[in-house]
Amino acid sequence: MALLANAAVLLGKEVRTEFRSRELLSTTMVFVLIVVVVFSFTFDPTTNESRRFGPGLLWMAFLFAASLMLQPCFLREQVNDTLGALRLAVSDPFAIFLAKICANTLFLLLTELLMLPVFAALFNVSFRVQLPGILLTFFLGSLGISIVGTALAVISAQARMRELLLPLLLLPLLTPILVVSTEVTIRLMQPEPYLEWQGIGLMAGFDVVFLTVLWLFGEYLLEE
Repeated sequence: MALLANAAVLLGKEVRTEFRSRELLSTTMVFVLIVVVVFSFTFDPTTNESRRFGPGLLWMAFLFAASLMLQPCFLREQVNDTLGALRLAVSDPFAIFLAKICANTLFLLLTELLMLPVFAALFNVSFRVQLPGILLTFFLGSLGISIVGTALAVISAQARMRELLLPLLLLPLLTPILVVSTEVTIRLMQPEPYLEWQGIGLMAGFDVVFLTVLWLFGEYLLEE
């Protein structure tokens, strides 16, 4: 219970800080909007290619957004050694990671949900019938991206070339969940959509495995 209580307090701090400035969300939204619009010029939205290639382009845009959003994840805590103070304030260091993961997942989901109508209009697709499946896929995919990205963000925060290091580390580790998320989204965008539960299970397994690894070794990452 202490872990969840500490994580809830830290999550509230993250949310208040972001919505007070709105710098991260607004910057990410503009970036993803530009990427999706540029991608839309490549395809004819009246053909089936939109359903075949659109999900891959959509998740690629989400990956770009995540790399931009996760970069400053732990940079604020470097000022006045705030991270050290947080470690002393919480009973379990994993509470810091849990709050960061929840905040990053929330911000990424907000970006995705705001971009979904734009994507549907540009690529001439509709998500009304399969909206629950889309929301579940977005949640599991965003959670996996946030778990891995948060772990890598604390590693790259101390690096000299952190702006380059995080994207280089992020893409190889996220390739499995990006591929599965794309495949599940493709199935949901077919003329007769259906939810591929095997893919959902793989995404959930990915999230559980990496969350467990972070829980076991997160304290060592904070020490480094």
